Amino acid sequence: MGILENKVAIVTGAGSGIGLAIAETYAKEGAKVIVSDINEEHGKQAVEKIKSAGGEASFVKADTSKAEEVEALVKSTVELYGRLDIACNNAGIGGEQELTGNYSLDSWRKVLSVNLDGVFYGCKYELEQMDKNGGGVIVNIASIHGTVAAPLSSAYTSAKHAVVGLTKNIGAEYGQKNIRCNSVGPAYIETPLLENTSGDMKEALIAKHPMGRLGKPQEVAELVLFLSSDKSSFMTGGYYLVDGGYTAI
Repeated sequence: MGILENKVAIVTGAGSGIGLAIAETYAKEGAKVIVSDINEEHGKQAVEKIKSAGGEASFVKADTSKAEEVEALVKSTVELYGRLDIACNNAGIGGEQELTGNYSLDSWRKVLSVNLDGVFYGCKYELEQMDKNGGGVIVNIASIHGTVAAPLSSAYTSAKHAVVGLTKNIGAEYGQKNIRCNSVGPAYIETPLLENTSGDMKEALIAKHPMGRLGKPQEVAELVLFLSSDKSSFMTGGYYLVDGGYTAI
């Protein structure tokens, strides 16, 4: 029996990369998983992948930057599976690379709307449902840039710092309601987002990690699984790095 047996979980941005690894890991451990993504093709492929491995999953399309779509996502989850026990707010974007003084207003707003507003919307509607359930667990995917700078990415850094703060507030507010909330800070991970990175740029990124490599999506998923399970039952409001030593130097 898996450690998430009979649990119902939502994972946003679950069509590829870290989100897909989390959704697969949840399902492997017995959870019924709602795979959510803005990309319908990738989301449905993720569901088929989970089902072919013996797991249970359904796809619900949602643009996390739109509150009404996130509210509908939570509602659809309850309609499909009767409850909500676990949520991983993973969906995010990188944004343009530019000095802060030259950063476009449109790009700033777009990055904040997905990376911060989207996480807030997720937490808001997930908390409402978990309160009705009598408990639950939320894991927000932040970044190493929730604690250190990402030069030329001020919007991304600002949003990820804010996600860490939001997570702490929820941990403090909902601890007595049997709802835990933690955040995870991955370093640079081998995902489709890095596939188009040039060889020199990739080597430069690798060099920032004392372990001498990029992370793997499954390495992030294992930490998220731990934080989503009863194994972390006395942990809330925390921010946990999986960064190959990136922030140690």
